[in-house]
Amino acid sequence: MTLQALHATALIGLTLTLGACATTAPERSGFLSGYDTLQARKNPGRAEVREYRDAASLKAVQKVRLTPTVLSEGADSRSPLTPEERLAVLREVDAQLCFELSERFEIVGAEPADADVRAAVTWFEPTGRMASAASAASAFLIPGPIGLRVPGTLGGLGVEAEMRTTVDDRQIAAIAWARRAMAVGTDDPSLSRLGDALQFAEPFADAAAAAMTPDGHKARDIKGKADPCKAYGDRFQPAGLAAKIITKLYVPDSRGDAAAGAAPPEK
Repeated sequence: MTLQALHATALIGLTLTLGACATTAPERSGFLSGYDTLQARKNPGRAEVREYRDAASLKAVQKVRLTPTVLSEGADSRSPLTPEERLAVLREVDAQLCFELSERFEIVGAEPADADVRAAVTWFEPTGRMASAASAASAFLIPGPIGLRVPGTLGGLGVEAEMRTTVDDRQIAAIAWARRAMAVGTDDPSLSRLGDALQFAEPFADAAAAAMTPDGHKARDIKGKADPCKAYGDRFQPAGLAAKIITKLYVPDSRGDAAAGAAPPEK
C-alpha cells in the first residue's frame, strides 16, 4: 500500500471512529417574528434550510434597509467568542448579505425603504485548528478537489434572517439556515477558530437573498456606480484564494482579520 493510500485510510478511519460532541442549530431561536410559515427547502444542498416567502408582497420591494446582524443569546455557549471574534463573524455576515441583496435591490440608509432586512447568528461551532493542520497536510498527499477532515475540525454556522415591510412591519420573507462542515468534501480546514463560520457566511447570504427575491426579478448592475457595500471592502478577495492554493487552508480575508487573534482554548 502506498503512503498516500495509508494516509487516506487513516483519515477515513478517524472520520468514522472519532466521535465529537456535536451541537446543532436551534429549531427556533426566537429571533424571527414568526416561524410557523417556514417550510423545508427542496434541494437545500449541504445546509439545512427552512424558508418562507410572500411572493406577491416581494414584488413591491425595490428599496431595502439592512440592520446590523446580531448574535443570539446562547449561540456560542459551547465555545464563547471573544469580542473581536464576534465582530469578525457578524461583520462577514453583514458584508455577504449586503453583497447579495445589493445585486437584487437598492440598498438605502436613512432614506425611506420598502422593507427592512435583519439577521442573527443563532449557532456557532468552532473550527478545530490543530486537526485542521493535519487535514491540510493530507491534501498535499492526496491531491484533488475533495478533502478529508476529521471530526475535531468541523465547525458550523446557523443564521436566521427576515425581510419585513416598513409600512406595517409584516414578515414577507424569512429563512432559518444552518450548515456544519463536512468530513469529506470541499469545505476547507482553517487555523482560525472562525474558519468554517466565515466561509459559510457567503452561502447563507446567497440562500437568504434568494428567499427574499421575487420570481423573475432582474439583477441590478452595480458596475460603475458607488458600491453600497464598499465599507466591507472588495467583493472578491484574491489574497485568500492565493493562500488557499499554497497552504490548502482557508485564511480569513481582510474583513476577518480579528479571527486570527487570540482565542479562548478549544473545548
